[in-house]
Amino acid sequence: MTSPEIKNPPSSLIEKFKFLGPGFILSASIVGSGELIATTVLGAEGGFITFWVILVSCLIKVAIQLEFGKNAIVTGKPLMNSFSILPGPKNWAVWSTFLLTIFKIVQLGGMIGGAAIALNMLMPQLSPILLAFILGAITSLLIYRNYYKIVERTSMLMVFGFTIFTLASVIAVSYSPYAFTLTDVLSGLTFDLPSNLIFVAIGAFGITGVASDEIIAYTYWCLEKGYAKSTGENDGTEEWKTRAKGWIKIMYLDAFVAMFIYTIVTSAFYLLGASILYGNETIPNGNQLIEKLANIYTQTLGEDARLAYITGAFFVLFSSVFATLAYWTRLFPDIFGELGWINYENQKTRKNWVAILAWTLPILWAIAFAFVKLPAFMVLSGGVVGSVLLLLVVYAAIQFRVKNNTLNLTSGIFSKVMFWLSVVSIGLVSIYGIIKLFWF
Repeated sequence: MTSPEIKNPPSSLIEKFKFLGPGFILSASIVGSGELIATTVLGAEGGFITFWVILVSCLIKVAIQLEFGKNAIVTGKPLMNSFSILPGPKNWAVWSTFLLTIFKIVQLGGMIGGAAIALNMLMPQLSPILLAFILGAITSLLIYRNYYKIVERTSMLMVFGFTIFTLASVIAVSYSPYAFTLTDVLSGLTFDLPSNLIFVAIGAFGITGVASDEIIAYTYWCLEKGYAKSTGENDGTEEWKTRAKGWIKIMYLDAFVAMFIYTIVTSAFYLLGASILYGNETIPNGNQLIEKLANIYTQTLGEDARLAYITGAFFVLFSSVFATLAYWTRLFPDIFGELGWINYENQKTRKNWVAILAWTLPILWAIAFAFVKLPAFMVLSGGVVGSVLLLLVVYAAIQFRVKNNTLNLTSGIFSKVMFWLSVVSIGLVSIYGIIKLFWF
């Protein structure tokens, strides 16, 4: 008997757009402190010449994300189920994901602290630490009921917010003494890379675009959007294969729309750094960068432009906190269930754990910020954790692709080339990040 949830994918483009959503949550997560701070600094240090690094970074890594999304649709199960059966000791990938994510609490403290500092520029009467706890409470209120639609729509709002404000900032620059030309932009598409910028470029490649957290999180959003339920369980029939291919194509469209959004916004931050800060003897560190750029807008375009930039910066920083909490409240119950600590199949138990984590995690992040008080350092501290987790993600993606090959669900030669380019580039950058931490 056919499940009423099973349905064929839409054929018209208009109808397909109605089924987008996971990519908006992904965009809200991706465009954060790394893009706002690290990408701007790369532009400040390299000028326009390394613009191509940002574009390649945003475009090439999506192939790994697509393989994870495809696995979610084919299996219809949360990711830790697939991680538990990866070759090797039992549950080694599940435990690795759990421990590495725990280490990221400090990084999230830096992210919520950065958002609080940006908000403090608009509301100086409130301290950043107090604002961090307030933002944590607001995030908890949005997440604790475990409603996917709230996560999706709030992400769409924040993506719209930071996209509009970021593009407005770039347009505003064209009316200032820091205006750049099309020739300047094209000079950054020559694939030239001066030797003194190699390390900076590699670091930017590792930070921008989809990272390990976003790739893992994307599987949960694909499931909650209903791609897997609409496909149905694999019964070995051609009808199932046809449905699977159709919903995988919808997922591809969703991922590419997300890629377009975060590539545009990340590029905008790079161009701001290249046009305004390139050539300066001193480049501000971390969140001081936000104040520096905001002050430049005040000097050249007035107070309204400064407010627009700070507002955009807040949307960027807070959107990552929001999307990460939504993701972690899905990830940890999945891990707990796979390790046998809770009954994951019981929906009430799962919802209770989402609520507990939604209120607990932001408090831990805010406490971390209150003690360390160095948002930029805290965010960067998660770099090595992300590098290690990326190696696991790459390994899992290879296993998923091999499995999907047997189902004949892989795409053509272009997809294959992009996948292996993504595997090699992410693997090398991850190894570089680990080596740099311990040997330099």
